[in-house]
Amino acid sequence: MSDPQPLSGKRALVIGASSGIGRASAHALLAGGAQVTIAGRTEKPLLETVEELNGGDRVGWLLCDAVEGPAVKRAVDQASGDSGLDIAVTIPGGGGYAPILGYGDEEFMEQVRMNVQPQFLALKYAGLSMVASGGGSIVAISSTAAIMSSPYLAAYCSAKAAVDQMIRVAADELGQHGVRVNGVRPGLTRTAGTGGLVDTPEFMDRFLAEQPLQEGGEPNHIAAAVRYLAGPESSWVTGQCLTVDGGHTIRKFPDMTDLARGVFGEERFARVQRGELTD
Repeated sequence: MSDPQPLSGKRALVIGASSGIGRASAHALLAGGAQVTIAGRTEKPLLETVEELNGGDRVGWLLCDAVEGPAVKRAVDQASGDSGLDIAVTIPGGGGYAPILGYGDEEFMEQVRMNVQPQFLALKYAGLSMVASGGGSIVAISSTAAIMSSPYLAAYCSAKAAVDQMIRVAADELGQHGVRVNGVRPGLTRTAGTGGLVDTPEFMDRFLAEQPLQEGGEPNHIAAAVRYLAGPESSWVTGQCLTVDGGHTIRKFPDMTDLARGVFGEERFARVQRGELTD
């Protein structure tokens, strides 16, 4: 008979746990028996997550801006306690629609930074803790955009591809220390950032037309993959990126030109199509 709480005695940190995939991942780790520390930028949704988790003294929280090294280190230190960190999950990221020729010179790299830097900092500080204590599991949230062309999301795609490659290199380097590093690539999943898209039938129907499983992604779908990669069931798995997308990546990204035009601005979009600088 399988152990209903295989993470009992393990200490876990979830960065970006205020809602969505992060909150669902914290639920899954707590249900598995882990001591869970959640971190995020805003106090109110973090406290709402703590209340929803209802884990008593097995749940801790702190404020953390995931692009700031000292803040991430504090989160790792708090989650590690006296015994070291066993599990680290990092969610923060995001992006916006723009033609590749329409990004501002610094804007492109800012979007890359907001997706890559949190993953690197969590990997660095969680990795140091795990090496010192004898091992652990790091799970980074990537995206299907890392492996498929998603027009008008060039910065986001570039950043997620970088995250995937960082996962592989880190797994290669850290395996000798008993540290496993893996990623999860969600398809279109309902979160605070995607709610407007998911709740618009016109756009959602386009995604489902390119998806064998005819249902939208929910945070618990992704959390189940996080839980697997964090736990003993995946003890011989490292350097992998598990795609959880209803089969979307075996087809193609839908045409979202009209959405991109609206977000970027009709006039600016037209100027880019004429080869004119928009800055």
